[in-house]
Amino acid sequence: MVQVPKRILEEKVIPIPKVKELLESMDEDELDPFQRRTLDYAVKFSKINADKAEGLIADLIRSYSLEREIAVQLVNCMPSSVEELRAFFLAGKRKILASSQLEQILKLIDGYRERQ
Repeated sequence: MVQVPKRILEEKVIPIPKVKELLESMDEDELDPFQRRTLDYAVKFSKINADKAEGLIADLIRSYSLEREIAVQLVNCMPSSVEELRAFFLAGKRKILASSQLEQILKLIDGYRERQ
């Protein structure tokens, strides 16, 4: 059998819930050991489902002009306090937001949070 080299068609930052959805859609026999470990991680650490994750990312980008990478990290971690949220904006040349904006972002995140 001739192996066709795989090509990268697109590179995009995706949230953990989307990784979970993609790996769960594959046949178990198709998963290599790395993918199995990744799926295990995604199952353990997904805080919301993939559809809600994409909706929250879109809302964060649209409402607060956040970079997609920051929005994805917020979805991955789902911070529950302004102090946790502030940590995402302290590193590097990131946008500095007022406490009132951070509270609004937190309220938006809370609206997407799955109740346990």
